Amino acid sequence: MLFTEFGFDNRILASIGHMGFEEATEIQSRAIPEAMAGRDLLASSKTGSGKTLAYLLPALHRVYKTRALSKRDTRVLVLVPTRELAKQVYSQLRLLLATSHYTSTLIQGGENFNDQHKQLQKNPHFIVATPGRLVDHLKQRNVFLDGLELLILDEADRMLDLGFAEAVRAINTAASHRLRQTLFFSATLDNTDVSEIANELLKDPSRVAIGQGYDEHKDIDQHVYLCDHLDHKQDILKHLLLGQTIKQAIVFTATKNDTARLAEMIEEWGLSTQALNGNLSQAARNKVMDSFAKGQFDVLVSTDIASRGLDIASVSHVFNFDLPKQAEEFVHRTGRTGRAGFKGDAYSLVGPKDWLNFKAIEVFLQRKFESDVIEGMEPKFKGLAPAKEAHKLKKAPAADKSRKTVKKTSRKGASKDRFHDNKQDGFDAFKLPAKRFITPVDHGDEE
Repeated sequence: MLFTEFGFDNRILASIGHMGFEEATEIQSRAIPEAMAGRDLLASSKTGSGKTLAYLLPALHRVYKTRALSKRDTRVLVLVPTRELAKQVYSQLRLLLATSHYTSTLIQGGENFNDQHKQLQKNPHFIVATPGRLVDHLKQRNVFLDGLELLILDEADRMLDLGFAEAVRAINTAASHRLRQTLFFSATLDNTDVSEIANELLKDPSRVAIGQGYDEHKDIDQHVYLCDHLDHKQDILKHLLLGQTIKQAIVFTATKNDTARLAEMIEEWGLSTQALNGNLSQAARNKVMDSFAKGQFDVLVSTDIASRGLDIASVSHVFNFDLPKQAEEFVHRTGRTGRAGFKGDAYSLVGPKDWLNFKAIEVFLQRKFESDVIEGMEPKFKGLAPAKEAHKLKKAPAADKSRKTVKKTSRKGASKDRFHDNKQDGFDAFKLPAKRFITPVDHGDEE
């Protein structure tokens, strides 16, 4: 379906034309008409499917074509789970709004709270935010959502994984205008927590499911190498990085310390490399991500904070130096390559400590991986025998499929940045400002 067939405002068509988009993806073709009709939407699709435009374009169309419910309040709020994804969505939104008089702002942790307050005082039409920091501003009465027209949740499943359920509920309460529309995007819809909060937020929603969240990307080739120990892993990684043509690559590790250690090692192998992890300040994280997006270095070594929200077509290879603990995260990691119609390669290095996670990924993807072997680096490790697998699973604590219970903390001594973007220490009772009475206003210049 062509974008010209949706009936978009001409300003939107001009913007997406300048961005080089002509034909909609499947999720866009099915979600956009539902959203433009004013219905609440419950949608799922795999990573890299183009869902950002699936909600931004109808949001712009609504703002361009209808009068605001409130002259003061934000009209559209996009909630995302991480700072990296927030920045990615905000960048795309700014491009779409570039030729209009409508304003937007980015609200996330790690940035100056008072500077954000000043931006909110300008009454932006659009806000892209992480839930925790937005709740902080709600509690300080820096922002009001009484007249919010469109609430969008992107990667809602990830928000719940990070413990933001109560923050989302608080935002929903603050923005509970009867005319509000809600668009809810999640990688999976068969999760109990996702279903529960979707039922709270949505009113008789239309449903759009493009395959399953675990469907594999057809443009990504998967490769698996068994490894005996850490040194063996490092030798195989070196061989793979140096033995083929790589435009840009991301190496995912399990710990923050390993990002710095591996980045230094890869640099010694002759590839320009930088590390990215949650210990860096937000300014430092932005600098690393911007430099990588501009192609200023070859290899990004990162924890899972780069597994979502990083849309760079030049990433030709992804390496799982350590496998993720959550099978869903494997899909998001490998989805950093094979984007925008390009082919990509994903490599997973599986040692004894990764084996159970590897088997969980196979179950999740409903497929078996065949392992590859490098001549001269053949592994002695062939995987755990079924009996040993069962023994390890028996010893391991039972997996909790629901989000982790969050320990409550007292309000005393809590900082303004208490609601973190990549983890959540806890929530006390939400005492948000009293709602203000809203009457629709006539914005003739916004017709």
